[in-house]
Amino acid sequence: MCKKLIYLVSFVLVLSAASRVQAEPFSLGAMEDITLGNDARYGPDSSSNGSGLEARNIPSRRHVVLISYDISELKNEGIFSNVSFTHFSHDLHGETNVYGVIESLDLLEVESLTWNTAPGVQNNPTPALDAPIELDFADLTDVLLTFSGPGQIGVRFSTDKSDALADFLNSDSDGVVTFLLSASAENNQLIVRSREHAEGGSFLEGEIGGFLEMARSPEPADGALLADTWVTLGWRPGDFAVSHDIYIGENFDDVDNGKGDTFQGNQTESFIVVGFPGFAFPDGLAPGTTYYWRIDEVNDTEPNSPWKGPVWSFSVPPKTAYFPEPADGAESVDLDGVLSWTAGYGSKLHTIYFGDNFDQAENTVEGITQGITTYNPGKLKMAKTYYWRVDEFDAAQTYKGDVWSFTTEGAVGNPSPTKGAVDVTQTPVLTWTTGFGASHEVYFGSDASSLELKGTGNLGSESFEPGQLEWNTMYYWRIDEANNANADSPWTGPLWSFTTANFLIIDDMESYNDINEGEPDSNRIYLAWLDGFDNPTINGSTVGHLDPPIAERTIIHSGNQSMPFAYDNTVGKSEATLTLTSNRDWTINGINTLTIWFRGNSDNASETLYVALNGNAAVNHDNPDAAQINKWTQWNIDLQIFADQSVNLANVNSITLGLGNRNNPIAGGSGMMYFDDIRLYRLP
Repeated sequence: MCKKLIYLVSFVLVLSAASRVQAEPFSLGAMEDITLGNDARYGPDSSSNGSGLEARNIPSRRHVVLISYDISELKNEGIFSNVSFTHFSHDLHGETNVYGVIESLDLLEVESLTWNTAPGVQNNPTPALDAPIELDFADLTDVLLTFSGPGQIGVRFSTDKSDALADFLNSDSDGVVTFLLSASAENNQLIVRSREHAEGGSFLEGEIGGFLEMARSPEPADGALLADTWVTLGWRPGDFAVSHDIYIGENFDDVDNGKGDTFQGNQTESFIVVGFPGFAFPDGLAPGTTYYWRIDEVNDTEPNSPWKGPVWSFSVPPKTAYFPEPADGAESVDLDGVLSWTAGYGSKLHTIYFGDNFDQAENTVEGITQGITTYNPGKLKMAKTYYWRVDEFDAAQTYKGDVWSFTTEGAVGNPSPTKGAVDVTQTPVLTWTTGFGASHEVYFGSDASSLELKGTGNLGSESFEPGQLEWNTMYYWRIDEANNANADSPWTGPLWSFTTANFLIIDDMESYNDINEGEPDSNRIYLAWLDGFDNPTINGSTVGHLDPPIAERTIIHSGNQSMPFAYDNTVGKSEATLTLTSNRDWTINGINTLTIWFRGNSDNASETLYVALNGNAAVNHDNPDAAQINKWTQWNIDLQIFADQSVNLANVNSITLGLGNRNNPIAGGSGMMYFDDIRLYRLP
C-alpha cells in the first residue's frame, strides 16, 4: 500500500494595478504526492535517509513521482501565464523531466496506486533494478519542463517560466491536474523535500488573469442542493459585461438553447432572486426539481457580444425522504445496522415501513411514526433482502416515499450486468457471486412483479443466458439460493434490473478476462481478436498487453475495458479480426451505421486506419493521420458502403480492424491504438 501525504493548498492572491487586464500572482502547494519505485518502498520516506520524494534513475533504484493539484478555485479567476515549478530539494543530479498526465487519468486520490497501476508508467509489476524506467506516453503530455542542476542539499529550486506548463493548466476542465516527474537518464536523481521534512514542499507559481468574457463563479455552486424553495443566484461578471441576459428553467436543452419561457430578462446587477413573490418563479421553486440557469454577458459596443455562458444547475430538496443509508441496493450490510435518511423538505414526522417483502413495504399502511431520522430494525438475518419505506408528514400532507432495499452479508451479490445498467447487449450472460447457497434458482422477466423461474443450478454454475432480448427494454432478475445444511435456507435474493441498448453491440470489450489459456472460462482478448502474433512476417499487429491485465483498463471510452492494439508496419500492414458468433444480421431494426471508437497517439506513425467486413470489403478512415489522434474519436461508417462491395449485411461473419495499405502493403511505421464500443445504430 502506498503512503499518502496530504498538503494544504496555499493561495496567495495579490491584486496588481492594471486597467482592463488583471494579473494576480498565485502559489499553489502540492495536494497529494507519491513516489512509485521498484524496490517496494513507497511514499515520502522512500529515499535512503527519509528526506523526501524521489525521482531516481540509478542502478539500485528506479522511481517516478506523481504530484496532483486541485486548481478548481483558480480556474474561475482567469488564464494561467508565466508558470514555473518550484521545490525544496534534498538532492538534484542531472535532469528530471516533468510530464502532464492526460485529463482522463488525472487524480487526487493516490493512496492505492502501485507501479503497475499508476498513469504514465508502463505496465510492469516487477521492473528489473538494472532496467530503465519505461513511461507510457499515451498517458502523458510532452515534456512540460525540466529540472536541471548540480547536486545540492536544502536548496530552493525554481524552473524557468514554462508556456507549455501554462497551456497544460489552461487546457484543464475538471479542476484537477497531475504531473509525473521522472529522471531523464541513468544516474540522474531528484529528491524533493516534503513539508514533513522541510518548510516549503513543491509548488506551482505564476500569474493568473487576462480577459474572461463569460460569466463565472456561480453561487450557489454548480450542482448544489438548496435548503429552501427560493434562492439568490449570483455570479462573477465577464470582464467586458455591461449587462446580463438570464435564462432559467427545468430543462437543460431549453436553457442551453434559450427556448420557451427560460429567458428571465436583461439586467445590470450580477445577482437575481428566484422563487420569491415579486421575482422570477414567484410561487416558489418546486421541491424535488432540478433547475438549470445560464448567464450571457452583453456589451453592445463589442462585436462578439453577447458571450454565451455555461449552463449551471441547482436542485431543490424533495418533500419525500431521500439519501437513504444503507444506500438503495446496498449489499453485505451489517446485521446490526441502523437505518437513516435525510428528511423531506418541511417534514415534521416520519413513518417507517420495514420488512422482507417488496409488496408489503410498498402497500402497507401500518408503520412506526417518529420524529427522528434514524430507525433500528433490530438484529437482521444473514443473506436476506430487506425493503423499507419512509413517508414524510409536513403538518399538512403526507408524502409517500420510494421503497428502498438492501441485502445483508452472506447473500448473492456482484451482479453482471450491474444493477441499473443501461445499454446492455441484447444477448447478455448474467453472472453473480454465490452466497451461502449450495443451489440456486434464476427468476427473470420484464415485469418486476411477476418474474418467471427460468433455470436452476448448483454451486459453481453462477451464470444464465436469457437468449435474444428486445431492444431498449428494462428487464428484472433475481437469484434465490438454498442450502439444506442451513436452517435459514432458502434465501430470496435482491431484485436487480438492467436496460438493453437501442443499438446493436458488436463488441464493447467488456467480456474478456485474464484467465490463462487452456483453463476453463479463459477468454483473453487476443483469443477473440486474432492478430499477427503467430504470423509476424505478414501481419504486424499485437492485440492485448503481454502481462495481465491483458485488455486495457485505464484508457477506455466506456465501461471497464478497451482493446490495446500495437501495430508494426515494417511488414506492410497490421490487422486483427473478430469472427462473429452472434449479431450477424446487420439489417434488423433499420440499422444503417457502423460506429467504432478509437484513440491513437501523437507519437504514432501515420498509417491509414481501416475496417473490413467478411475478409474483403474495406473502408478507410477519411483522415490519413487518424492514428495520431490522441483522444477518443467516433468513426461512423454508412453500411451501404459495404453493401456496395457485395457484403451480405444479413450475414456478416467477421470484422477486421487494421492500419496500413490493405490492398498494397508497403513498409511503414509503428504505434499503439485503442479500440472500444463497436456498435450498430439506426441514424437519421
